[in-house]
Amino acid sequence: MEPHHDGSSLYVSNPSPELGEWVQVRLRVPQSLGTPRAVRVRSNPDREPRFAEAELVHSAAGWDWWQADIVIENPVHGYRWVVRTSDGSDLWINARGVFDTETLDSEDFKLTTHPAPPGWAAGTVLYQIFPDRFARSAAADRREAPDWAMPAEWGDDVALEQPARSQQFFGGDLDGITLHLDHLEKLGVSALYLTPVFAGRSNHRYDASNFDAVDPLLGGDEALVRLVEAAHARGLRVIGDLTSNHSGDAHDWFVAAHRHPEAIESDFYYWLDEGQETYASWLGVPSLPKFNWRSPELRRRFIDGENSVVAKWLKAPFALDGWRIDVANMTGRFSDEDLNADVRRTIRRTMIDVNPDTLLVAESTNDASTDFQGDAWHGAMTYANFTRPLWGWLSEPDTPAGGGLGMNMSTMPTYTGRQFYRAHRQFSAGFPWQTRLATMNALDTHDTPRFATHARPGTIPVALGMSMTLPGIPVVFAGDEFGLTGIDGEHSRTPMPWDRADEAGERIDLYATLIGLRRAHSALNGGGMRWLHVDDDVLVYVREDAFETILVVAARADVDVVLSPDAVADVPSASRLFGSASISADDDGIRLTAAGPVFAVWQLEGTTL
Repeated sequence: MEPHHDGSSLYVSNPSPELGEWVQVRLRVPQSLGTPRAVRVRSNPDREPRFAEAELVHSAAGWDWWQADIVIENPVHGYRWVVRTSDGSDLWINARGVFDTETLDSEDFKLTTHPAPPGWAAGTVLYQIFPDRFARSAAADRREAPDWAMPAEWGDDVALEQPARSQQFFGGDLDGITLHLDHLEKLGVSALYLTPVFAGRSNHRYDASNFDAVDPLLGGDEALVRLVEAAHARGLRVIGDLTSNHSGDAHDWFVAAHRHPEAIESDFYYWLDEGQETYASWLGVPSLPKFNWRSPELRRRFIDGENSVVAKWLKAPFALDGWRIDVANMTGRFSDEDLNADVRRTIRRTMIDVNPDTLLVAESTNDASTDFQGDAWHGAMTYANFTRPLWGWLSEPDTPAGGGLGMNMSTMPTYTGRQFYRAHRQFSAGFPWQTRLATMNALDTHDTPRFATHARPGTIPVALGMSMTLPGIPVVFAGDEFGLTGIDGEHSRTPMPWDRADEAGERIDLYATLIGLRRAHSALNGGGMRWLHVDDDVLVYVREDAFETILVVAARADVDVVLSPDAVADVPSASRLFGSASISADDDGIRLTAAGPVFAVWQLEGTTL
C-alpha cells in the first residue's frame, strides 16, 4: 500500500481553477506506513520550488487523509507530494508513482487554468467510422466512381498493394451510416468519429481537394446534415476529422500555388525552389504537401475566426460536436520552425467562440505530453500510453506488428503485466488529469492492425474491459464488435459485414455490455484511479469517487491474489458487475481468485471525507 493522489474530485477541490485561485489538494496515506513526521506539497511556480504544509483532516478504513492549500500561479501549475516518514526518509509522490528520490518536474501532477474540456468528454465512448467501408445507401449505387478509383464489391478482400491500397473504392456513404444508427444505439456508444468527409483522390480522404464541401461521393453537405440531425436526435454526438498538417496535391489552394509564385496561396506551403516546383510534404509523400502556418491568409481561411473551415462545420446546419486533428504532432513544425502551439491555440479559440461545448482531440503517435498541457488539445489520439502497452501484454508473443501502431518495428514487443504498468504510467504521467480523461483508449484504429488479429486466446474481454475502465475515452473502431481482423491499418479497413450480424451476436453483446458498464458508473467517468496489484499476469485497480468504488481485475492467466485488508472497504457488500471471479475478505486480506484469462468488476461503497 502506497500514498496516493490523482486529479479527481476526491483529491482536488477544483480540477479547473482560475489563475490566482486557492485549491485544496489531498493525499491518501496508508496507516501501515506509520505516522509521518511531515507531509508537504512542493509546487514550482515560475520554476522556483515552494512548499506548503499539509494537515491531517480525516482518518478512516486504514487510511489518513492529508490536505494542503496551494495557490495556482501559472496556467499550468505543477506540484508533487513529499512525505517525511517516521524513520526520517522521504517519499516523493508524483503522477508516475511513489519514489525514494527526487522526481522530474515533467511528471508532476498538474492543474491548468485553460478552458476545461466539455463536461461530456470524460463520459464519452467513441465509435470510429471510415466512411468508405461502413455502409452504402441506395443512392450510392447510382453514383459513378471517380477517375482515381478502383471500384470493388462490398464483399471483396481489401487490397494491400499500391495503388489499390489507397484507391480501392467500396463506395460507403453518409446516408449509409444514418441507416445503421440503430446498431450504434444497441452498442451504447455516445459519439461518432468520422474520418475525413471532404473530397480527395483516395479512399481515406486525408489528401483533401477542398474543405468547403462534403464529398459528393458521400452524399454531399445534405447527407452530413441528415446524419448529424439523426444522431443528435438519438443523443449521439458527431466529431469530424481535419488535416492541419497538409492538404492533398489536388487541393484548390495547392493547385493555385504550384508553379505560380505570384498566387496569394503561395505562402500556404513550403516551397523548395524559386519556381515552386518542389515542396515539403508529409514524410516525403508528394500527394500530401505540407502547410506553412506562417501564412496569415491560410490561418484566416482555415483556422481563425467565424468564417474559417474550423468554424463552418461546427455551426448550423452541420453542427459537428468537435474535431479530431490528423498528424497534430507534425502540424506547424518544419526544420527550425515550430508554430504548433500557436496553431492549436488558434483552433481552440475559434471553437470556443463558435461553440465552447465542443471537443478537440489530436493525433500524436508517441510521447504526446509536451503538446497536451490543456492549452488547446483536450486529449490525445496516441498509442504510447495504452494501445502499444496493451498489445504487448495481451498479444501472442512474437507476432508481426504489420507496420501498424506507429511502431516502425518488425515485431510486436512482448510485455509482462509489470511492463504494461510501467509503460502506461510513464506515458500518462505527463498529462494533466483533465487531459488524461479526454485521451483516447483505442484497442485499434484505421491506422493499426485489428487487436483481435493477434490477441491471446480469451483476452478480448480483458482488453475491451480495460479500455472501458481505465481513465480516458474508449474507442471502438467500426467492425471490432464483429470480430474483424486485419494485419495492418489498410487491411483493418474492412467493409462492415452487415450480413453476418447474427453470427457476431455474442461479440456484439460483449461490446454492448462493457460499454453499458462504462456509461452507467460515475466512477468510470471521471473518478480517481488507484493501482492495487501488478504482476506479470494480473492487474488489479480501482476507479473511485464519493458515490462508488469500482474494483477491476484484468488477467491473462489464472488469478490468486491477496490484497491488503485496507485496499478497499466493505468487501462483504461487493456487488458483481461483470466476470466470473471470486472475492472474499478476512483478517489476512482481500482474496481474488479466478480461472484466467478473466476480466471482472465489482461495485463497492464510495469514498467520503
